[in-house]
Amino acid sequence: MDIAILAVGQPADHAAFFAFMGIASAVVFANLGSAYGTAKSGVGICSMAVLAPSKIIKSIIPVVMAGILGIYGVIVGVLLNMNIKDEMTFQEGYKYLGAGLCCGLSSLAAGIAIGIVGDAGVRANAQEDRVFIGMILILIFAEAVALYGFIISLVVANK
Repeated sequence: MDIAILAVGQPADHAAFFAFMGIASAVVFANLGSAYGTAKSGVGICSMAVLAPSKIIKSIIPVVMAGILGIYGVIVGVLLNMNIKDEMTFQEGYKYLGAGLCCGLSSLAAGIAIGIVGDAGVRANAQEDRVFIGMILILIFAEAVALYGFIISLVVANK
């Protein structure tokens, strides 16, 4: 049995695995957040449409904001994929894994928040118009969580 000790910065055969896991993490978790936010908000829109059908178009804002989360994951996945080389070090692989997880998990958390707020917010907006501005502000703050993860993942990947 031959065990090779790798020096820091030395290329490894399977270091790219971690980089590809970073890509998968960014895309999968961001799309999970996007899908959850869309589905949960969509349920609220369907319920609200019975009470106030004239407010349907105004109520799709949470769905649009949830869709942006998936775009963050795709952008990070494409950028990470462009940087993967045949010969990678473990440090590079772990760097891309961290970048992907940062974007993906932040987007997942934001998607959960957008879904819950979007569902309750559009239902409440059907009964009281003054709720709309508060709902939009909360959705913006939830989206900011994903944006922070997206920015940090770009910084980590390009370090």
